[in-house]
Amino acid sequence: MIFKLWKGTLIIGISIALGVAGGYWLAQPRMSGVAGVVPDHEPKASADRKVLYWYDPMYPQQKFDKPGKSPFMDMQMIPQYADTKGDSAAIRIDPSLTQNLGVRLASVSRGVFASTLNVVGVLAFNERDVAVIQARTAGFVERVYAHAPGDVLKANAALADILVPEWAAAQEEFLALKRSGDAGLLTAARQRLRLTGMPLTLIAQVERTGKVQSNLTLTSPIGGVLQELSVREGMTVAAGETLARVNGLSSVWLAVAVPEAEAGSIVVGQAAEARLSAFPGVVLKGVVSAILPETSSDSRTLRVRVELPN
Repeated sequence: MIFKLWKGTLIIGISIALGVAGGYWLAQPRMSGVAGVVPDHEPKASADRKVLYWYDPMYPQQKFDKPGKSPFMDMQMIPQYADTKGDSAAIRIDPSLTQNLGVRLASVSRGVFASTLNVVGVLAFNERDVAVIQARTAGFVERVYAHAPGDVLKANAALADILVPEWAAAQEEFLALKRSGDAGLLTAARQRLRLTGMPLTLIAQVERTGKVQSNLTLTSPIGGVLQELSVREGMTVAAGETLARVNGLSSVWLAVAVPEAEAGSIVVGQAAEARLSAFPGVVLKGVVSAILPETSSDSRTLRVRVELPN
C-alpha cells in the first residue's frame, strides 16, 4: 500500500516537470520574437529643431548636453529647443491647459484695491456742534416759553424772559448822560453797560428808543434740538449759570463697531456710506472723523466715529 502511494506520487511529479519544460519550450519563439522590442520612453529630439540642452522637469536649473535619465529623479530628461526659449521671465502655459481652465488674458495695471467692510452703528448728536446758553447776570425768570427737551428749535428762538434789576439803574444813568451831550462820559457809560452783561443789541435798542430795558430774552443762537432747559418761572438765576443746551443738526455722528481684526484697515478721512432702515434706498456719504482709543471687551470691537451731513 505504501509502495503504490509513492509510485503514484512519483508519476504525478514527473508529469508536472514535463509540462513545465514543454511550456517553456513553446514560449521561447514568442519571447525571442519580442526580445528586441523594448519600450523607449526617452524623448526624441525633432530633427528640424535645434536643441539647446536637456533638463530634468523637476530640476530645471541644471542643464545637460545629451539625453538620458536624470541623476536627480528617476525620469527621462526632455529637450529645450531654441525656438521656445524666449524670455526667461515670461510665463508659459500649455494651450490645452489654458483652454481647459478657461484662462483669460488681461493687461496689468496699478491701482487701489477696493474693499468693503459692512458694520452696524448708532446715530448720535455731533457733540462739537453745541450751543450752551448761560445767564450773563443775576436776575429773576419772568416767563418760560413753551419748549421742552427734545423740541426742534430754529435759530434765535426765544426760550425765557429774565428780569435784571441791576440793568435799570445803569440804563437810567446812560440815558441821562446821553441827554447831557457829554460824549466822553457817554462812552464810559456805554462800556459800563457792557460790563454788566448787557448784549450790544439791547444797548443799541436803549440808545435808540430812550427807554429802560431791564428784561433780557434768552434765545437759541443756533437751530437744533433742545437738550436741556433748566429754567422755570419765578426762579432766581445767578451769573454764569447754565440755563439751556442746544445740539445743532447740520451734521450727525455715526458710532460704529469695527471688528478688531479689521481695525488696521480704517484710517481718519476714509470715505464711508451709511444706509438707514427707516429710509430704504437712501445712501448717506460721510468720512471717518475719529478712531476712538477704546474697545469693547465683550465683542472685541473698536469704536469708530463717522461724520455724516444732515
